Amino acid sequence: MGSAGGAWRFVDKLEQRARRARSLLCVGLDPHPEFLPEPTAEAARAFCLALIEQTAPHACAFKPNSAFFEALGAEGFAALREVIAAVPDDIPVILDAKRGDIASTARAYALAAFEVLGADAITLSPYLGRDAVEPFLEDPRHGAFLLCRTSNPGGADLQELHLPAHGPLYLAVARLAEAWDGHGNLGLVVGATQPEALSQVRAAAPERWILAPGVGAQGGDLGAALAAGRRADGLGLLIAVSRSLARAGDPAQEARRLREAMAAAPVPQPGPLDPALARLADALLEIGAVRFGEFRLKSGKRSPIYFDLRLLSSYPRLLNQVAAAYLPLLSGLQYDHLAAVPYAALPIGTALALLTGKSMIYPRKEVKEYGTKAAVEGRYAQGERAVVVDDLATTGGSKLEAIERLRAAGLVAEDVVVLIDRQSGAVEQLRGHGVRMHAVFSMGQLLDHWEAAGRLEAGQVQRARRFLEEERAGEKGA
Repeated sequence: MGSAGGAWRFVDKLEQRARRARSLLCVGLDPHPEFLPEPTAEAARAFCLALIEQTAPHACAFKPNSAFFEALGAEGFAALREVIAAVPDDIPVILDAKRGDIASTARAYALAAFEVLGADAITLSPYLGRDAVEPFLEDPRHGAFLLCRTSNPGGADLQELHLPAHGPLYLAVARLAEAWDGHGNLGLVVGATQPEALSQVRAAAPERWILAPGVGAQGGDLGAALAAGRRADGLGLLIAVSRSLARAGDPAQEARRLREAMAAAPVPQPGPLDPALARLADALLEIGAVRFGEFRLKSGKRSPIYFDLRLLSSYPRLLNQVAAAYLPLLSGLQYDHLAAVPYAALPIGTALALLTGKSMIYPRKEVKEYGTKAAVEGRYAQGERAVVVDDLATTGGSKLEAIERLRAAGLVAEDVVVLIDRQSGAVEQLRGHGVRMHAVFSMGQLLDHWEAAGRLEAGQVQRARRFLEEERAGEKGA
């Protein structure tokens, strides 16, 4: 089984398998009594082992449903362990158990799932909050998928409840996943029967893996699910299929058909920005906060595009709109203070403090040799949480300098929010230091929007895209 062997992250194992097998198929292992000759653990074990053997060449992952094994008692639990052990080492196993309890109990569930049973990942309920999820995420080799918008008819009873400033509850869960994830190993469960919700969740969590059950017996459309849920790189979506494979006369042939249909489906292109964000992007261009030419960045790199967000302080209405764009990012975070990075983020942090009612502090770039000699200005107490606010992110270096000062002052700093991610490695660098980054825009999104709106010359777009591709290639090779 996979989790015992390597030291890599769960998401790395999942993505490598997806690329190598050219598959997004997650084979469900549900030994439902109707599929078995007799309701015994041995029959369940034999059923699953046969399905694994037939479908493994076409599977990106396997998903055993613990309920059907637990219903068979101690022998069923032993059979589940044997079934998981039978999955080839390079194929991730996601235990479909939908756990969710207080932290001490969650830790026991995590031990059972990962160490006793040997699964790579597990499905979880988010209802008890962050501390109930964290025990499953502490080891990067393991992952979890939060129930977000499920495929059952009753899922709407709670999941579509409207929250002020959040929209439907399931979107709040998607944003919480962005905040709770420290290693890139937390995904979401969104039913393939809900393509509109799937599209909305993808927009709220653009890089996260989504587990999408419901294709086949539940009526989910494969093409619609792929169009709504895949990332721009063609990955990020696991299509879970259980009953239609179990009922197939030739499961191997059906698994191959599904894999090939997924591989042949066109990769979705990035959708248009939300109208409010589109207007904000255009306004940044209009005031000259975005320039094209040749510029030397703080990192030493030369770029054909430059963002000068210090200009926002001269446009108070636009500054207020920019601050409002941060609010969805902040809504899923736990924090006591907004920690603005000098100097460009100080006006943004001030505007955010006025909008949220949260206090603003800031880590100094240079500590004065007189007066209080404070490294962090403002009123705070040790142990309180600060979210770092900045205008944009390139490599993440200035964020780490700020976080170092905040942590030295006794503050907890684990999250960074920015207006623009230049996609030059900041996400990965910060993650390596236990910090999550959240951005309103990526540079790629802005280029896509301005090109589609006809606001840039062809040469400007080409040079900027070439630079962005080089940055992404460098980030992957690092």
